[in-house]
Amino acid sequence: MIRELANPTRFMSLSGTLLPWVGGLAALLTAIGLYMVWFTAPADYQQGETVKIMYLHVPAAWLSLFFYMIMATSALGTLVWRHPLADVSQKAAAPIGAAFTLICLVTGSLWGKPMWGTYWQWDARLTSMLVMLLIYLGILALWRAIEEPNRAARAVSILTLVGAVNVPIVKFSVDWWNTLHQPASVFRIDGPTIHSSMLVPLLIMAVAFSLMGIALHLAGMRTEILRRRVRTLTILEAERLDAQAA
Repeated sequence: MIRELANPTRFMSLSGTLLPWVGGLAALLTAIGLYMVWFTAPADYQQGETVKIMYLHVPAAWLSLFFYMIMATSALGTLVWRHPLADVSQKAAAPIGAAFTLICLVTGSLWGKPMWGTYWQWDARLTSMLVMLLIYLGILALWRAIEEPNRAARAVSILTLVGAVNVPIVKFSVDWWNTLHQPASVFRIDGPTIHSSMLVPLLIMAVAFSLMGIALHLAGMRTEILRRRVRTLTILEAERLDAQAA
């Protein structure tokens, strides 16, 4: 199937069919999740209503890492497997991952103020997540700095793979160092430490955010394919006009 999707025309056909369904399901789950967050999920006995920032913060944090892994896999597809849509996937994923990382940092700061007494603390988790945002921004800047798509794809792929070393640092920073940030409370060997009344809406919001991200990724890839087709047609037309003038 991966080989079949290497054909941009087939990808455009399949993604065009899937996109409305994925987007619609994302909207439905977001509505359900927000209803549960505001009307059924209880306040925390220590944090009060501010705990509800978690339902945006945690999914955004997960997806910031998820989309970076999509980019890293796509980078391997560009450099190793020469998949024709790998760089398209990577370019489409970069702004989405950057947006989720920014949401994570902003909501984390808003959550941290009433809990820690400060919007920002240079501990391992917060600092490594800020580094993640800077890597995303560097990748976006590099895409724009190199006009030729193939050269840009190779350069960005190398930078992406180098930056991938930060992913396990973000994930395990709360285990490797003593930080203000709490350790993992959902994906644990001994099971989640969150009560089901909070865990269920959190997981629904996580799935909704994931589907939203996938829909944006598909739309971004489709836009990039169309943009490249327009660029190719423009170059061919310019060459035709030059040949006529000669």
